[in-house]
Parts: sequence; structure tokens; C-alpha cells
Amino acid sequence: MTDQTLTAASAAPAASAASAAPAATAATAATTAADLDAVAGAARRAFATTVASTAAERAAWLRAAADALDANAAELIALADEESHLGPARLTGELARTTNQLRLFAGAVLEGSYLEATIDHVDPAAIPPRPDLRRILRPLGPVAVFSASNFPFAFSVAGGDTASALAAGCPVIVKGHSAHPRLSARTAELVAGALAGAGAPDGIFGHVTGRAAGVALVQHPEIRAVGFTGSLHGGRALFDLANGRPDPIPFYGELSAVNPVLITPAAIEARAEELAAGLAGSFTLGAGQFCTNPGVVFAPAGSGFAERVAAAVGAEPAAVPMLTDGIADAFAGGLAALGGRPGVRVVAGDLAQQAGTGSAVVLATDASAVLADPQALFTECFGPSTLVVEYADVDEALAAIARVGGSLTATVHAQPDEPVDAIVAVLAEVAGRVLFAGWPTGVAVSWAQQHGGPWPSTTTIHTSVGMTAMRRFLRPVAFQAAPEHALPDELKEHNPLGIPRRVDGVLEVPPAS
Repeated sequence: MTDQTLTAASAAPAASAASAAPAATAATAATTAADLDAVAGAARRAFATTVASTAAERAAWLRAAADALDANAAELIALADEESHLGPARLTGELARTTNQLRLFAGAVLEGSYLEATIDHVDPAAIPPRPDLRRILRPLGPVAVFSASNFPFAFSVAGGDTASALAAGCPVIVKGHSAHPRLSARTAELVAGALAGAGAPDGIFGHVTGRAAGVALVQHPEIRAVGFTGSLHGGRALFDLANGRPDPIPFYGELSAVNPVLITPAAIEARAEELAAGLAGSFTLGAGQFCTNPGVVFAPAGSGFAERVAAAVGAEPAAVPMLTDGIADAFAGGLAALGGRPGVRVVAGDLAQQAGTGSAVVLATDASAVLADPQALFTECFGPSTLVVEYADVDEALAAIARVGGSLTATVHAQPDEPVDAIVAVLAEVAGRVLFAGWPTGVAVSWAQQHGGPWPSTTTIHTSVGMTAMRRFLRPVAFQAAPEHALPDELKEHNPLGIPRRVDGVLEVPPAS
């Protein structure tokens, strides 16, 4: 199979790794307009089945996809390493995260609370009088998903956007990323075959390639929502297209973040070396190509923290291959611009980067420089760099952090007995996840996770990681005075599925079976 071929769940079950390898290494070509229409039409037809599918059916589909990926792990990891340079150890963990995520969504679908099923019985004494009302979340329809460059498994063809949309009952069309085309094609082939083998409808899953196909996908009348992880420039362009349609659709984009960190004087005094080593490990992880990379770190003036971080990085940081030459070029350009700003100094590393690679750079400035030009100094530099901002007092640091704009994360390192209410108030204003220990580059997949923040980190208030990521692809529908036989099982009076529901204002959670 080449990238010109659209993968759909009607395909035959995937062949063995050995027999399928030539297909995944074939020359790639962009999807044609006619082929895009075909896969979008198939997705719309599949929606008639997925919208009425049971939780057990969708859980089986998700688990089948996870099993297929695990069964072909060696092949997939080798392909991913060839195309991404991320290394087998990192990719092995990422694939395990991806398949575990699929299975977690399967469990969430069966548990049922994500549907927010709500029943209000007739109450003629209410003001105004209340009819019988029953509300539930319903899948939107076919969803377009744009793969990310920096996570070839977890935020790609079978990643969180795909998993959450399928779990919600939406067919998915993935636009593969040009950074890993052969891996994308092979992953799509395996997922499509697994879904078909598990009884999913034809057209539930498609895979397209090429910039023009991506643009057309966002504008296609059959698409009802878009999930995107990528650059601010590209994401904003697609966001505008989604909103400029005759029928605007939700665009759930994760775009850009600098993820500020505030270290208090007490924390520096107690554990400066530990914090410096932790920061060095975090901002260089994966050549700094994480959306949660700690890009701006506030430390007390005179603490020498930037120099401690430089020592932890080493005198001659290694040049590490980056995901693509384009990303490497953008990092070098951003680094040169940031390092050339008045008041910014280079503490470790070199602003001149080798072609195709990234090496660690530690920059430093002070809070007054940041306050004078926050737009320039708070620009994301996607790669292994961090900017240490020295502050005179915590109030000055908070004034600067308030100018950051939206971020995915914000971190405070303080001592256990320190009052941090004022700090947390500012951090919670600018970020979706506030950390009190550790570093932000790890993102757990769970019910309580929030991976999303104010603009420009994301275009939405919803998370793209964790079980509640399904909420993006669902919309509420209320049934008024409906006869029992016309209701979905989740809203029938005696709760045949045993899911959590709110009835007449009271949350009812059936005992676990």
C-alpha cells in the first residue's frame, strides 16, 4: 500500500509483518481530491453505524487496534526509529503508551460516565413546570485528525485524538505527517485491518497524505470536527479554515507553549543542584521536541541558577538529530532571534547549530527585560533550549509570568511549608496544568489529566489527553416527553446498562458489577 491508497476498515485484515513490509516502504504520493471524497463519503456512511453502536462494540474495536499494534511492535518501532531518530527505548515506551491509551478508552466507554446521562422527571410544581427531560452526549460525526511530528505513535495515526474520537463513536480520517510517512502508512494499515476484523463498519477509519489533502479535509462538508497537534502558524491557518466554512466546525488544536517555571528563593537555597539537574534533563529530553518543554524558568537574581543548569548540561552539549530538517532550521532561527535580543546572554551552548541537529543551549535574562518585551522573549523555541529569567522578588516574577500568554503547563518549585496561594493563582490563570513537583515533560493518560490551556497553547478549553478528551467529539441532545421505546438504553428508566446518571439532580452510581 502506498500513501496514495486510502486505508479504510473495509480492507482485508492486515497481513503479517513480513509480507506487509514492502507496502509500507513504497514511494508515497499525495491523496487526490477524488480519493479524499471517497474516504470522506465512506466515513459518513460508517457514521450511521457508529452512532448507534454499543459500548461493548466500540470497546472491542479499540482493543483490537491495540492488539494489532502490539503484535507488530518490532516492525513499527524500527520504522519509527528510521524516520524520527528518537531511538528504540523512547519509541518502545511511546508505543506501549499508545496501546495502553486505546485500552483505557475502551474501559471508559464501558463505564459510561463520559455520556453525562441526566434525567429530570416531570415536575408540574416547578417554576416553570418541568416536562420529562433526558439528556445525553451524542457523537458529532466524522472527525479529521492531524498527526504530530514529535510523537510518531502517541499523537499520530493511532494516537489520542484517534482513540478518543473512535471511543466517542466517530469515524476518523487521519492526515499522516510527512515526518514519518512509512510508519504512518503501516500503522494505518494495521489499524484498518484490526477494525475490520473486529466487525467495525466499512469507512470507520481512513488515512490521507499531502498538504493539499489536509487543507481540503478541514473544509470537506462531511467532516464535523478536527483534532490537530502542531505549529502555531499551521494550526492557526487550519483553525481559520474550519471557522470560515459555510458551516463552521470545532477545531481542537494544540499549538504553542513556553510552559513557565517559577523557583522560589527557599527552593533554590535548599536544592539548587537537584533543580538544575532536573531542568537540564527535562529541556533536553527528546532534543527538546516536546510541547511541554520548560522554555522559560524564573529563578532568584544572584542565585547563579543559570550557571548551575549550564554545568548540568555540560561544556560541549552533543548535537542530536532532530525530527526533520525543517524543525532543525526553525529551531536554529528561533534560537538566533532569541539569543540576539537585548539583555539576553548565552550561558551554555552555541547559537550556531549544525544542520539537521539540535544541541542544548541555556540562555539567561532578567525580569525587567521580559516585562519590556514579553512577546519577543516568550516565543516558543521548539528544541533543546531554555531561558532562565532572574527576578528581584516573587512579585516581579509573577508580573512577568502574567504576560506569558496561554501555556499547557506552569510549574512552581517551593519548599513544603511555603505559602504559594498567590503563585498558584497566577499560574492557574495562564496554564491548564499546574505542577508542584517534577518537570512538565511527562503527560500521564488518566481521567484527571488536562492537556490544554489558554490561547495560544490550544484553541479550546478541552483536554487532548485523558479520558475526557472524548468530550470534544460529542454534543448534547435532550429528549423531551419521549416514550420509553424511543429512548437510547442509557436513558431508559431502569438503567439497563448500569451506568452512572444524574436523576432529578442526584448523582446515581450503580454498584460495580
